[in-house]
Amino acid sequence: MAISQDLLEILVCPVCKEAVALTEDKSGLKCAACKRVYPIRDDIPVMLVDEARIEG
Repeated sequence: MAISQDLLEILVCPVCKEAVALTEDKSGLKCAACKRVYPIRDDIPVMLVDEARIEG
């Protein structure tokens, strides 16, 4: 089961409140503004700042 488009439309980065999008490998949600990637585990986005990694 993948993350629904409806859910993607309402999720935002908890740090900067910008929209997030699926990464190319669909393993996380990336914020375009602050470059944080939040992991997806068992089809559930983990939107915790401590769990995010920053990508360039």
